[in-house]
Amino acid sequence: MIARKWAWSLPFLMILNTSATYAQTHPPGAIRDVEYAQVNGVSLRLDACLPNSPVKTPAAIIVHGGGWVRGDRRIDVEPLFEPLSQAGLAWFSISYRLATDVTQFGVAIDDVQSAIRYVKAHADEYNIDPNRIALIGESAGGQLAAMAVLRGGADVSVKAVVAIYTPTDLVSLVKNSRYVPAQMQNAIKGSPWESFILAGLSQLSPIENIRRGMPPFLFIHGTSDMLVPFEQSKQMCERMRKAGASCEIYPVEGAGHGIRWWDSNRASSVFNKVMVPWLEKQL
Repeated sequence: MIARKWAWSLPFLMILNTSATYAQTHPPGAIRDVEYAQVNGVSLRLDACLPNSPVKTPAAIIVHGGGWVRGDRRIDVEPLFEPLSQAGLAWFSISYRLATDVTQFGVAIDDVQSAIRYVKAHADEYNIDPNRIALIGESAGGQLAAMAVLRGGADVSVKAVVAIYTPTDLVSLVKNSRYVPAQMQNAIKGSPWESFILAGLSQLSPIENIRRGMPPFLFIHGTSDMLVPFEQSKQMCERMRKAGASCEIYPVEGAGHGIRWWDSNRASSVFNKVMVPWLEKQL
């Protein structure tokens, strides 16, 4: 159970000096700019927040969005930090390689996997349980998180995935999204490269990589999302269930794309009353 449920026992632990000893050797709070991997000279970094707990806690690894080409591990996903901390989870918010050109598209999946391995390898240092780790991905970060798990082996396994307005079908997105420039859609359509490009996007689409034994997913998606249609989460969950996998969908009525654009009260309610209880159940 999550660490906050140990709150009643802290006075007794203090008497035994257990909690005091832990606090002296592992001070809680924010950790910034930790290098979790290096790829071709690029330093990949994370920020973390660790609860002050006498027992090992569950952890969440957060993957920001930004259309694969931009985004910030501190700004874009900031509304997630407080709900996770208040629930007693450790969290790690990561940066990854951005797709600065077409050849870089998809490489960040490897970075997410590296972050999972890093957190597991340093579980004792961070006082977390390596067997109780969840991924939380926002927008493009949700696609990266999902693919990191779906493509990976036991070394990058996690207990649960929260996918927030995640593009799960990249082929459909490129063909139909009004936010993909018409000239780009027209350049792909009917070109000699069309089948090659669409095949590559299919391979990177979570909906085409569903497998039995995948971890449970929670999809959180605004019903008025004009960038990534709500139907993408719905169809992904339907296909997961047909494959014997577990998933839940939480529609955020009238919400668009981007948690920083949601009403703060609504965002707080979704994360505190939906996401956190679901994570508690899974972890």
